[in-house]
Amino acid sequence: MSAASPPAALAKESEGSEGSKGSKGSAGPGRSGRLRRARWRRGAVPYLLLAPALLTFGVFKAYPVIDSLLLSFTTGSGAATRDAGLANYRRLLDDPLFWTALRNTGEILVVQVPLMLGLALLMAVGINSALVRWRTVWRLGVFMPSVTGLVATGVMFAYLLKADDGAVNWLLNAVGLPSVDWLGQPVWARMAVVVVLTWHYTGYNAVIYLAGLQSIPRELYEAAMVDGAGPIRRFTSITVPALRPVLLFTVVLSTIGTLQLFDEPYVLTGGGPDNATLTVSMYLYQNGFRYFDFGYASAIAYALTLLVSVLGAVQMRLMGEKDK
Repeated sequence: MSAASPPAALAKESEGSEGSKGSKGSAGPGRSGRLRRARWRRGAVPYLLLAPALLTFGVFKAYPVIDSLLLSFTTGSGAATRDAGLANYRRLLDDPLFWTALRNTGEILVVQVPLMLGLALLMAVGINSALVRWRTVWRLGVFMPSVTGLVATGVMFAYLLKADDGAVNWLLNAVGLPSVDWLGQPVWARMAVVVVLTWHYTGYNAVIYLAGLQSIPRELYEAAMVDGAGPIRRFTSITVPALRPVLLFTVVLSTIGTLQLFDEPYVLTGGGPDNATLTVSMYLYQNGFRYFDFGYASAIAYALTLLVSVLGAVQMRLMGEKDK
């Protein structure tokens, strides 16, 4: 009995080892499956977090853009909508009112953007000066107009610029100058729009420039002063080159905003007198929501989009960093 016990023990050990190997082999696929599921869950978490934003973008951004593009190739409205091909875009080329709106927008852009950004830069340099006290108060003061509602701004200036009893003409008469029909003459109406835009957005750009100025190392100005550079030379050789990215940002943003100009002339002049302040966005609105010609309005929108893209690319090319 004792002689037979060792072989029996060895047999039991071999059976136990085979059983343990079998249990490990059966546990291997289950463990790898759990690892795959865990990896899948970790990989799916970012997409689940992005899903609300992607869904919102698709419903409220991507779908309207694609649908309006398809709409620009149609004519009519409602159930009477039918394909028109490129007819709406060919119509743009022969539409004198569209070219009038485009010319008005361009004239306002050429005058208003340089004037506004020039004043904003001067204001920022002045506030950043070491001689100015209470910078926070000044910064808040120049920024306040930009948070005023556009409709409220237009209504306010409509009262200020009235020909009969407006405050601006009252001040002109007080100093011996004749009254001006600000909103009744084409040239002065466009200038009134320029004034409103400049008042509303100059402070916003000044704060952006001020942030850029405060990031310029003071050592550069001190070294330039040691070399004998005056204020103008320091401004042109240090300030302007250092602000190049900020200048590019404000120029592109202001250009895009002016090309999409709608609120101020709509409230201030309604596009008049004699379409002198009619802008492309106002003409788009008239065709879409007054005449219900949504196909042509969509074509105007995409023509404006193309114009904005081309001007933005040209400005980026001219004012961007040069390759060395």
